[in-house]
Order: sequence, then structure tokens, then C-alpha cells
Amino acid sequence: MITTSHVLLPPYKAHVNPPLFIHIYNMGTYLHNLAQDEEHIFQSRFPAVPVPDDITLPEFVLQNAELYATKVAFVEAVTGKEVTYNDVVRDTRRFSKALRSLGVRRGHVIIVVLPNVAEYAIVALGIMTAGGVFSGANPAAHASEIKKQVEAAEAKLIVTNGSNYEKVKGLGLPVIILDEEHIEGSMNWNKLLEAADKAGTSFFNEDVHQTDLCALPFSSGTTGLSKGVMLTHRNLVANLCSTLFSVKPEMVGQVTTVGLIPFFHIYGITGICCATLRNKGKVVVMGRFELRTFLNALITQEVTFAPIVPPIILQLVKNPVVEEFDLTKLKLLAIMSAAAPLAPELLTAFENKFPGVQVQEAYGLTEHSCITLTLGDPEDGSRIAKKNSVGFILPNLEVKFIDPETGRSLPKNTPGEICVRSQCVMQGYYNNEEETARTIDKKGWLHTGDIGFIDDQDNVFIVDRIKELIKYKGFQVAPAEIEAILLTHPSIEDAAVVPLPDEEAGEIPAASVVMSQGAKESEEDIKNYIASNVAHYKKVRVVHFVDTIPKSPSGKIMRRLIREKMVEKMRAKLHSESNVEK
Repeated sequence: MITTSHVLLPPYKAHVNPPLFIHIYNMGTYLHNLAQDEEHIFQSRFPAVPVPDDITLPEFVLQNAELYATKVAFVEAVTGKEVTYNDVVRDTRRFSKALRSLGVRRGHVIIVVLPNVAEYAIVALGIMTAGGVFSGANPAAHASEIKKQVEAAEAKLIVTNGSNYEKVKGLGLPVIILDEEHIEGSMNWNKLLEAADKAGTSFFNEDVHQTDLCALPFSSGTTGLSKGVMLTHRNLVANLCSTLFSVKPEMVGQVTTVGLIPFFHIYGITGICCATLRNKGKVVVMGRFELRTFLNALITQEVTFAPIVPPIILQLVKNPVVEEFDLTKLKLLAIMSAAAPLAPELLTAFENKFPGVQVQEAYGLTEHSCITLTLGDPEDGSRIAKKNSVGFILPNLEVKFIDPETGRSLPKNTPGEICVRSQCVMQGYYNNEEETARTIDKKGWLHTGDIGFIDDQDNVFIVDRIKELIKYKGFQVAPAEIEAILLTHPSIEDAAVVPLPDEEAGEIPAASVVMSQGAKESEEDIKNYIASNVAHYKKVRVVHFVDTIPKSPSGKIMRRLIREKMVEKMRAKLHSESNVEK
């Protein structure tokens, strides 16, 4: 008797007729195994786009810059300071020469601790041109956090400004100060560039290749320890080729973008600085968000494109300061929302307040060199992605959705972990082979940790992060869904939902809520509001009123921090109650 345990079957494909002996044991078993083995891999609806070989990121973004020499590339919204394309090209080369004269070699990591300033892109591109690796750090970070990044990256040098010098002066590395002032023990930016001019070509030169590392951004720490993401020139050039494929020739040199997203973040340096330089547009640089300054910049600088995050959209919709401005003067054509889900109600409210402004939702991650999904079809304006989706798969990318438990790829309309494979996928985490192996599998698939699905029209929807899903008595609760409902309440300004440990349920949904001024609702009222809009297992069991929702510079809710604070409050309350009973 022949049984399946005695027969080794080859991995036959669906279109191949099964061999006759299959009928001997079980056609049903064969078809079941076939379905289990089928790979559901989705590709872009758009044609592949070419990626140039052996060109570095600085060379790629500054191609044809001489044709725009006098055009402003960066202007600071507050100071009015301007940097032209001629300045960018000249000072990128000068800074590169200065770095090589200081001994910077291929692969050396340089930490940049700067707010958004007009020269930021020059600093980053100069590092890359010299063969170095740019690693942006949050200027608002504590000195101890910057020290951790410096040590983890094995950095050789630091670039900062006067106001952040105290945070880095004790780290034992050479420091370049961007400001005009001279600080004892540091090198001055302007003097370095002047010295580079006088040095001629007497410094050591080294060829830089597309396969070399050029950036080491540190991935978001909102769901775990921060890790250095190794990106090559090829990674970032490929990403820009994919994301900018829809830019038509007549748009080159015509787009003015607001640069509010932190430039140390991949979204800022790649999605704003490099993308704008490639298309010869202008960036209106903002060092921090202040609503009046932001709105004034949009109007006076005639901004046409604003990459922002949901918390800023919330301000634009709900803050009465907006009414002080004549919105008819806006030249804004589109905003791009990224870093966190945009609640459907918030999207509708924005569209009502800013009619005619297109809302693009984007999806991307540091490990994939930035943007991964896009809004619409450039060849047919009517084929625009559905609202609340993050668009279509970009050219040159493959995407699949897998069952997090089994690893099996899933068909359309079935939520699973998003996995992506392309030339944009990082080389790995710096000095962290274990996390690299956990994130990129042997077939080159980057496991994002995000849950989503693709529908019949190829729109991709993000549901939530795997690590952020709340497990209540075996049911999965998506925080983003509950947050979207909370934001429909007229008295709620902002909200975040996190899991709290519970003996009976495993985890319970808990909400941190920012109430509007003068609101009279109680915590119980908020619980009842959610209960009337969701299934029983999605009810919010705990509500805490807070002044603000902590968010990362890129706009992501810092759920881990919120959860820790809530747990502390619960423990303190239990301790207080136990003391009263004694």
C-alpha cells in the first residue's frame, strides 16, 4: 500500500496536471496542500522604472543643478535665510573636501545633531560625497540618548550647533559647529569650508560607490530599542526612482514643499530634502511646529505641497487659531500624511475645511529607505487610490501579506503582516545580526511588523502594528480603530489607546484622552461613548485624562511610554488603597 509518508512529492505548481499516482492517495489532500503552498505576491500596477547604476545619492539628486543655479533650494520660514542650488552644489563639495582633509574615510559614521536648518542637506550630502555615513540624531534628545547613538554607530565625528554643543562636548569626538560663533574645543563650519577652498586637492581622495553605506538612521524606538538601519546609495536612489516616477516634466522646478518633518528622520532627509533637490523644487524649512508660523509660511511662501503628520492635521482642523488666517490665499495643492494612521473622520474634517487640497496617505519605514506606497496613477487622474488607503504599490516593489502565526502568504482582502521585497530594503541593522535575521528572511522579504491588506482594486490598507494589537480574551483590538472613534467626540482633542495587563482578560484597552477646554464629560462618559460604537470586546476599560499625548518627532504615538505611565498610576492607586485599608 502506498501512503503519503512513503512518497516524496515535488512542489508541483497550480497549472501543472497532477501525476496519476496522486489519485491513489487523495486528490483532496493534494489540492489542499497546493493551496497552502501557493504564494500570493503582489506587484505594482505601474511599469517598472529604471534605476541608474553606479551613481551616488548626492550625484543623483544634484543632476542638472547648474541649470537652476540661482533658484532658491532652501529658505528658513522664520529667519528668511536662503540657500540656492549653486550654494548646495558648491558647499556640498567644500564640506566633502573638508571632511576628507580631517581624515574621514569610506564607511566612517558622522552623527548630525541639528534642528531643521537651511544647510542640513548640505551637511548630509557632504558626508556622503566624502564616503562617510550620515546618521541624524534628534536635537531634542537627552545627552545620554545621543551618547547611546554615538556609541552604537561607532561614530568618528559630530556636527551640531551652539545650542546643542553641551550635549556632545564630553563624548570624546571632534565636533563641528554650524553657527557663526567660535566655541573653544570645536571646529567652525565656515572656517572649515574656507580652509577646504585653500587646500586644493592635497587631501586623500577615495572613490565612492553605489553599494557603499551612505546613511545610518536609527529606527523608531516607540515599539522597542532603537537600532541603526544600514542604507546604501543604491537603496536611497532606488527609493527615489520609485517614489518620484509620477512627477511629470512640467512639475520639475515648480513645487514648493514645507520642511517641517525632522530632517534627521528618513521621511525628512529622503522624502523632503532629497526628493525636492532631485525635482529642483524649494523647501521652506521649519525648525519646530508653531501653528501661526506654519500657516504664515504656507501663505507667504506659496507652499504647494505639505508632508505632515496626523497631529498637525488635527491642529489644522480643530485649533481656532486657523480662523485668524485667510485660507483663500493658500496655494496648497496637496498634503501627505504619514507616520501614523489618519482617522477617517479627521480626513473628512480636513477636506471640509480645506476644499481642493488633495490628501495623500503614504506608508513607509526607515528599513525600506522611506516611502513604500503611493496615491494614484499618473497616467490616469481618475484612478486615484481609495480614501483611507495608503495607495498602490510603487514600481519595482513586491509586497505580500502573511499570517503572523504560520508565515503563510494570504490572498486579497485578508489582513496579514506586510512584507516587502525590493532594491530599497536595508542591508540590515548595524552590529545586530539577530534583529536583522528576524526582520529580513532568507528570501529577502522585509517583515514590517505592520498589519494590512490589499483589495480587489489594488488599494493597500493599513490596519495596525502587530506589536500594538491588544489581545483581549483572545480577541484582537486595533488601537487605531478606537482612537479614530474617540476623535469623533466633540470634546476630545487627542487620544491614544494602549494595552494594560489584566489577570482575567490578558490585556484590556485603555485610553489616554486630551479633553478640550471647558469639557465637562467624565471618564465614565467617555467609556460609554466608545461602548455605544464598538463590539463588546473593543470597549475601553480604563480612561485617563491627560494634558498631552506624547509623540515621537515623526508624529508616532509613543505607546510604550503611555502604557508605562498608566501602569505606574494603577500601582500607585492600589498602594494608596492598601494603605487606607491598613
